[in-house]
Order: sequence, then structure tokens, then C-alpha cells
Amino acid sequence: MKKFLNIAIDGPAGAGKSTIAKAVAKELGILYLDTGAMYRALALKAIREGIDPNDRDRVIPLLERTEIFAKNIDGVQHTYLDEEDVSGLIRTNEISKGASDISAIPAVRIKLAQYQRDIAHASDVVMDGREIGSYVIPECEHKFYVTASVDERARRRLKELRERGQDMNKSVEEMAAEIAQRDHNDSTREFAPLKRVPDAILVDTTDLTIEEAVAAVMNGISREER
Repeated sequence: MKKFLNIAIDGPAGAGKSTIAKAVAKELGILYLDTGAMYRALALKAIREGIDPNDRDRVIPLLERTEIFAKNIDGVQHTYLDEEDVSGLIRTNEISKGASDISAIPAVRIKLAQYQRDIAHASDVVMDGREIGSYVIPECEHKFYVTASVDERARRRLKELRERGQDMNKSVEEMAAEIAQRDHNDSTREFAPLKRVPDAILVDTTDLTIEEAVAAVMNGISREER
């Protein structure tokens, strides 16, 4: 059985892991999978149907009538919800919070993690998320934990949202409080919480450029292969 190159990049919101993961995948010429987009898509469906993403009794039945998958189109991941391309609809702050809430439901993580494992077992892939190295593909050889200070992550998140015309009046302090709350939710949930596993290489991007952070990951992969 062929052994595929699997790279897990975990970390909290706003640390830059998706940007880094995309760049690493491009440099290596392999698939990139944004696992968080799947949780965002499910949160979008719940919100559209008037379901609180925290309400597991209503979310779990939703899983049985929901199809979520990803396609790579011209090197860009597109996320589909019941055959609708929702890539441009899932990057709002409301959906971000909904994804954090809905991802705390074990049945949700079990279903989406199996889809992610199927991809990892069939292709070379870079995955980013919260628990890729600890739960989704713990057997993978290349694990990284990407983080940054809460204030820096808040500045980055506000910049991203404002470039989309969202949250124009929110302060850095308000965004930092939201991010800190999400960190708490992600790291304290009972099932598959956000955590740095012992064999994951730490990459703190607070004072790094994207190029420097990507280089740190590429150097880590090279070291592990020697």
C-alpha cells in the first residue's frame, strides 16, 4: 500500500495556518484541504434553517441530510454545501462563531473527520485545522502547531474582514476578546480539543512574515525527512 505525504498544520484562529498551508501545498505541488471550511459550511446550513449551532439535538439530524465536499479548481479550494458553492459565504464573523460552536458536537467532528481521513489515505495532502495531528490523522509524520499572540491574530482577522467590507466598526480589543473566547471553546471542548501534540513543531508567527513562516514549516519537513 502506497504511503502518502500527509502534513498536519494545527493552531488557533487567526494564526495564519491556512495561508501557510496553502503556500506549503503549492510549493510541494500537492493538495491543500481547509478542514475548517467544512465546519463553516455546516454552520451556514444550520443558521439558514434557524438552528442554533449549539443545539446538538437539532444539529445531529441535520448531518444525515447534508452533503459537504471540497473541490480544487485552478489551485483554489471550493467548498460545496448540498452542491452549492458556498466558498464566498462562509467567511463572515457570524459563520466563524457558528463553526466554533457546531464543531464542539462530537457527532459533527466524527463525520467530517472521516471524510478528511479518506482524503489523507488517498493522496498527498496538507491539512490545516484544530485537531488534524491529534485526532484526524495522528499517524502522519509531519505535524506543526502554528500560533501567534491574541492581539496579533485580532489585527489580522480585522484586516481580513474589513477587506471584505465587514465589521468596519469593531475594535482590536473587541476582536481579541472574541478570539480569546474561541480559543477557550476550542481548547476545552470534551471531544478532540485544540491542542499541540508533543511531536508537533511549534511555529509562532507573531513576528514572522508569511514567507518566514512558510520557510519554517518547509525546514521542519526537511529535518524530519533526513
